[in-house]
Formats: sequence, structure tokens, C-alpha cells
Amino acid sequence: MSDPMLTEWRSRFPILARKTYFNSCSQGAQSDAAAQAYRRFLQDWDEKGSPWEYWIEQEEAVRTAFSRLIGATSDEIAVTTSVSAGVSSLIGGFPLDPARNRIVTTDLEFPTIGQIMHAQERRGLEVVHVPAEDGVLRPESFAGVIDERTALVAVTHVCYRNGARSDVEGIVALARAAGAPVLLDSYQAIGAVDIDVKRLGVDFLVTGALKYLLGSAGLGFLYCRSDLIEEIVPTATGWFADEDVFAMDVGDYSPSTTARRFQTGTPPIPAIYAGLAGIEMIRDVGVATIERHIAGLTSALIAGVEEMAARVVTPSSAKPRGPMVAIAAADVDVLVDRLGSEGIVTSSRDGNLRVSCHGYNSQEDVARLLDALRRNRDLLA
Repeated sequence: MSDPMLTEWRSRFPILARKTYFNSCSQGAQSDAAAQAYRRFLQDWDEKGSPWEYWIEQEEAVRTAFSRLIGATSDEIAVTTSVSAGVSSLIGGFPLDPARNRIVTTDLEFPTIGQIMHAQERRGLEVVHVPAEDGVLRPESFAGVIDERTALVAVTHVCYRNGARSDVEGIVALARAAGAPVLLDSYQAIGAVDIDVKRLGVDFLVTGALKYLLGSAGLGFLYCRSDLIEEIVPTATGWFADEDVFAMDVGDYSPSTTARRFQTGTPPIPAIYAGLAGIEMIRDVGVATIERHIAGLTSALIAGVEEMAARVVTPSSAKPRGPMVAIAAADVDVLVDRLGSEGIVTSSRDGNLRVSCHGYNSQEDVARLLDALRRNRDLLA
């Protein structure tokens, strides 16, 4: 690894001493900081009993840390248990307007997004899917679909299936012209792609901690642009969404004036410990540094696959790229198992091999993977 900071960073992921890890699109490698964070949670619980004031301080700390990561304010961030929880709360509170009853989404979304959007059909909303063109979401494909009837545009930042990165700014421009807000699913980007919500112009962003953000399952985030917060009153709610969490008023619903109104019940405290540790690790190195490093790795990987006359599924036109590359396979289950037997951790979707790079990966890792793929060329399409 050419960057000394990333070389030192790599040493903080114990699994890398035993395996070549390319599965951050599913679960980031465990760091020493995440392991220590969970030990610290157990120690705090044991020593202090039920230190809820301190635990709520941890929740506020992770809210602030995440807000800084994406260029938002802490009042614009809800700390959730998952993307599903955040999106359900958001959409369930959308005001119904017969003149704007269309949700525009795409065929490249993670099932959570599509399923939640289609659940709104029972509330009288229409859901329209924009198809990908050669595996990519092109702004021009949205042009005939987004109009004055559109209540929301929901789009993926990086597709979990083929690694294609969307032209978010182009899609946002079309939505803005029609007066429609945009929800961006950045789960396959956050921590590996430099994100500034103000620069992108998105109105909402959802993501979670367990992939490139180096946390664990059970922690998600929802960003809501400040001037939109009080226009949306969630019906899926809980006591931590209330204006005064400790009012304990069973006869009233007064949602917070901040994005906390999109939260529900007790925060996922153990996952918050690990999530805060992961964000701090990302911040120490810098997302821009990680993104540049990943770009070098994915370029080398794609070149090596093409040299062996195998097919890269990730669209070459999807530039800049995300951190994941999909490779066509003849029998992906056998291929994943074969690579696993050599200590190389990957995953699959749609019959394709998924290889996801992070800042802790190296060019040596890529070379090792390419050597293994050459040995198993018969399993590539």
C-alpha cells in the first residue's frame, strides 16, 4: 500500500492477517476499535448498571459524528436501527396530496426501498420504476417520468447488484425542476464515497453502519433537510421521537422539531458504540483518501479480469465508480466457495461475483484475487 496512513490502518483489522477480505459490500471487516467499543459497552453496563444519561450522550455523539461525515447538521439526523426503520418512518409521515401521488423509484434499488414504496399503494400512491440502461441509471431515463405529479424520487447511490454508481446530481436536477424531493440510499457508498448532502442537493439520505462505515448491524441513519422536517409527521413513531423524550405523556403525540422525530423506540446502544468507533476510524483517514485508494484498486481489478477475457458486469460507463465490482460467473456459488477455500472472502448477487474494496485492501490483495481467478477461469463467464 503506497499510503503510509492506510498501511497502518490496515493493521487494525485482525482478519486481514488470515484472509483476503473483499466483502465490505455485505459486512465491513471488524476493526480493533469496533471490538474494543463492544467491550467498553459491556464494561460500562457492568460497572455503572444503567447509565442512561451517558448512553444518550453516546447517541448524540454518533448523531453529530455522522452529520459531519455528510456535511449536515446534527438536527438533520435521525439515529435508527436500520434503513427500513428510517424509510418507513419517513414515508409513513408523507402528507397525501392527490395532485402529487406518484413515487418514482428504479429497478436497481435494494428490496427494502421497493417494498416500502409499494406498501404506499394502499394509501393511494402510485409507484413507477425507471429501468436501468445497460445497468446504469441515466438522468435522461427519468426525464419522462418525473413531473408535477411526483411526490418523491427514491434512487440508489451505488447499486448493490452490479456496483453501478448513479449520476445523483443529474437526477436531482430533474427532480428539482419538477418540485419533487429526492431520497438517496447510500448504504453501498457511505464510508467509501465522499458525500456532501448539500453539494448533491438530496433532500433525504438513508444508510447504515455495517458495511463501509465499519460498524455492526443494528445502526442506521436518516438525513432530512432541515426545512422539510416539520412538514412530515410520522405515524410510525416511538418515545424517542417525542419533543420531550422523558415527558412520559401517554395522552399526547408531540414529535421533535428535529429529525429525531423519525426515530422510534430505545436506541440501539451497543451498535452505537461500534458505529461511533467506525466513523472515527473513517474520519481519521478521510473519506476522500479512501475513495482515491479504492479507485486504484478497482481499476487494477477490472484490468486484470479483462486481460483474462472474463466479463466485468459493473458498467464501464458508471464513472466515477463505487467500491464494488461485479464479475460474471458461470457458477458463482462454486466460485465463492473455491475462493473461500483459498482464504479470499467474496460474495454474490444475480449469479455474479461481488468484489468490494475498502481502504484496508491493497494492490497485493487484488493480485492475490486475480491469481485465484486465473486458476478458476472455468468458473468465470
